[in-house]
Amino acid sequence: MPRKLPFSAKRKKQQLRDRRERKRGDAPAGPAPGPGSRSGSRERGGDGPPGDPPPEPPRRHDPGRFRLQLGGPRGQALERSRRRAQEELLELLPESALELDPDSVYGPGLDFPRRPPWSFGMSPEELRAREEAAFGDFLRGLGDTGDTPGDITVDSAGDSRGLAPFEHNLETWRQLWRVLEMSDIVLIIADARHPALGVPPALAAHVTQDLGKGLILILNKVDLAPPAVAVAWSHLLRARHGAARVVPFSTAPGPAPGPGLQKRQKKRGGRWGRAVGPRLLLEACEEIVAGAVDLSSWRARLERAEQRPEDEEEEEEEEEPPAGDEDEEEEGAGPGGVAPPRQWERYRHGVLTLGCVGLPNAGKSSVLNAVLGRGAVGVSRAPGRTRYFQTHFLTASVRLCDCPGLVFPSRAPPELQVLAGVYPIAQLQDPYSAVGFLGSRLALPPLLQLRPPSGPGWTAWELCEAWAEKRGYKTARAARNDVARAANALLRLAAEGRLRLCLRPPGYCQQKEHWELHPDTAAMAAMTGGGAAAPPPPGAASSSEEDEGEESDEATPPPSPAPNPFALLGEDEC
Repeated sequence: MPRKLPFSAKRKKQQLRDRRERKRGDAPAGPAPGPGSRSGSRERGGDGPPGDPPPEPPRRHDPGRFRLQLGGPRGQALERSRRRAQEELLELLPESALELDPDSVYGPGLDFPRRPPWSFGMSPEELRAREEAAFGDFLRGLGDTGDTPGDITVDSAGDSRGLAPFEHNLETWRQLWRVLEMSDIVLIIADARHPALGVPPALAAHVTQDLGKGLILILNKVDLAPPAVAVAWSHLLRARHGAARVVPFSTAPGPAPGPGLQKRQKKRGGRWGRAVGPRLLLEACEEIVAGAVDLSSWRARLERAEQRPEDEEEEEEEEEPPAGDEDEEEEGAGPGGVAPPRQWERYRHGVLTLGCVGLPNAGKSSVLNAVLGRGAVGVSRAPGRTRYFQTHFLTASVRLCDCPGLVFPSRAPPELQVLAGVYPIAQLQDPYSAVGFLGSRLALPPLLQLRPPSGPGWTAWELCEAWAEKRGYKTARAARNDVARAANALLRLAAEGRLRLCLRPPGYCQQKEHWELHPDTAAMAAMTGGGAAAPPPPGAASSSEEDEGEESDEATPPPSPAPNPFALLGEDEC
């Protein structure tokens, strides 16, 4: 009797994993067991004769089916970027460098994948093959122009050549197609700090012209942008998309932002009920619907939410769908057992469907939770939390649909995509170029109270090293400053809005005084709950340090001690 081979713990784990997959009906993921393996069920094979080929395994469950698939730079580009981060000195650019024209981001000729023509009479295999062929043709069409999707090369000036990384996962684009088809009004949700990235003109034109549906542009996170800048962007979007309504929105209104480092907002009970913008969204929907759908239940729900105390959150209750509103793919079969083709029906069964689309980390799920008044869908600071579309009934006549975030083909600077939170920061291979982009537009050393540079000036590498030294980020073995961790921490501060980099519309600096004195600016500041924030004195660490207590008119208070720079952030906040 031959001696059995040793059975390691690694192979035992693989055996248990294969057993779970067989119970679930999936094909085993690991390699075939060797002659000495104890997996007797796999060694014996199937029930057929020994000469017959094994049966075809069932379709395996893929946990990464809806995962973000964005490209990245190659090894040579990474090395060049790291070298530039260590050698190139950063110069603080004027405010005009923050102006970004949407035409430079989504230039002419840039489109997004469209769903090919289809009907309910097609089989799933035929429809899937047609969609895959159309998506492949779209990618090859981009390659014919000399641009390689996902392969970013950055020149010495910092401008991207070719296309920025965009979504390559067909399953995620299928979610967008489904949401666009089932929606009556499409909500394109954009971050108010950089709306030029969040409103693709091709998508807006497709919704209003090709599909003939209502369009609402939501400027989310207006509390993170200066009121004058948010008003300027809203006027620009109205001028360029005349058929769309622009609605400012904020799920966490607060005081006006200052130029320094902001404190992280604490989560409080009933925070979804404190959102600013649901009533404006209702009014915009009423203008588009024009009485075709009864929205009185939505208005009554808003009035109840406004009368509810702030610390009380609405009960977790799901509205029942109206009778006859079954899944749209389950239709009665026609002659021959084939479902008859059917066109899109506006306000089907008297229900208004609102579809939330936009870039990752734009706040689509937060907007949906704020409209519902409760935490119905999960939210996260990392992009890609929503993997597939979800539907929730606000009332019996209003349905909300949440779509996963998609990165559309564009010519945006890849560093700006990182700072906008579009790309997962934890997966970045080159965080230093984005830190340099941020450091050339914000005065980071005085804001973060960093020590003076060791060289003639600040570089992106020097910024990360100084922040690692201040925060105590050290490598495990050599105890050197962990520059990579510090770079990721700085990028997270910018993506979360604690370092507020807000882009300006084209021509804003020349008309800055006009926008600051505009009547809508005061209304915007009052809506978000803040006024004009006075700039801090030179050398102040943060504009978020609030004074505790009020000054007395009779006695002058003693001077406050110098702030502790190490208490600027908590130990677990980066």
